[in-house]
Amino acid sequence: MAIGERIHFFRLLRGDDTKNYLGMALGFPEKSADVRLAQYETGSRTPKADLTAALAQVLDVSPHALSVPDIDSYVGLMHTLFTLEDNYGLKITEHDGELALQIDFRKNKDAARLHEMLCSWQQAAAMLEAGEISKEDYDKWRYHYPEFDKAQNHVKVPPQDLF
Repeated sequence: MAIGERIHFFRLLRGDDTKNYLGMALGFPEKSADVRLAQYETGSRTPKADLTAALAQVLDVSPHALSVPDIDSYVGLMHTLFTLEDNYGLKITEHDGELALQIDFRKNKDAARLHEMLCSWQQAAAMLEAGEISKEDYDKWRYHYPEFDKAQNHVKVPPQDLF
């Protein structure tokens, strides 16, 4: 999914139906705010890093949530998975007729780190499934990752607990 699609997704998720509102929140003039934002959402323009950071702040997500790898096609998605195999020991397995992706955490230090991150994700998903957290809290964890990930040493945790 391209950055424009992510901007559109998060704008609608927030309940902002107008491009004009978001464009003005970014500091664009009222007369052109909706046009500028439409250019980013359609992909005719790509925001630079400083604008991406501003968009993330206004949309209340991590800038990482806006910038995702090329998964716009199945072929692009497959090559993303192949890269994860090469760099992080991702492997495809079959268990009881179901396909699963696993990380070989013994491959290298990066694979072990990714394994830890995936374990954190699994824990948050399990809390959602068990009803211990709301979908809103789960989405906040995902869209702000790694900010609220208490299991990781490299991230800051706000003084108030998310969960």
